Amino acid sequence: MSERRRPIFYDTETTGLRADKDRIIEIAAYDPVENRSFVELVNPGIPIPPECTALSKITDDMVQRAASFKEIAEQFLAFCPKKTVLIAHNNDAFDKLFLQAEYKRTGVALPSFDYVDTLKWAKKYRPDLPRHSLQSLREVYGVPANQAHRALDDVIVLHRVFMAMIDDIPIDTVLELLVRPQILNRMPFGKHQGKPLAEIPKSYVAWLKENGALDKAENQQLRASFEQLGLL
Repeated sequence: MSERRRPIFYDTETTGLRADKDRIIEIAAYDPVENRSFVELVNPGIPIPPECTALSKITDDMVQRAASFKEIAEQFLAFCPKKTVLIAHNNDAFDKLFLQAEYKRTGVALPSFDYVDTLKWAKKYRPDLPRHSLQSLREVYGVPANQAHRALDDVIVLHRVFMAMIDDIPIDTVLELLVRPQILNRMPFGKHQGKPLAEIPKSYVAWLKENGALDKAENQQLRASFEQLGLL
């Protein structure tokens, strides 16, 4: 039997927003299968800006004697099983980029993990919500407050929030659903704009296809929706 994918929730605190110049100052992870956690302060080798300290409460003094990322890189990988799915909020635009940049600097190979961005999931499958920040989702799903912007606290909250969002959907299905185009309910443009897709005449759909409208990158979601409805 092949090894199953293991969800590992993680979070990073950093000196700023740019993975190419800023550094990780704390990394934490939680394995819900074995109920174990990993958390380390990291000496970034550069000063922590006051605005970052204001958010994370992590100071230069706190990381002065901490290990560098190179010194903890192998420890983090040892925490992650071979078929890990790394899950974080705003993963694709933030945590994953910082993780990849730090491993590139150290020269330690980062395995080809799968990644789940819970912010993208929330935006895709909870479009009814006005905000999709972790703290906003925490309130929606009734998860108790935490010490926001400390890595392990955010990881534990994220785990509880995401489990509530996906219910009993297996992690393999979560990965499939994230890359699957979201199905539209109404026509986004043209003379039938606002009309339910199921009511769009097949002749109009055929005309869109013949004229190349459904080949455009921005209309792939519409094309997939027509295909699911059997209109293509």
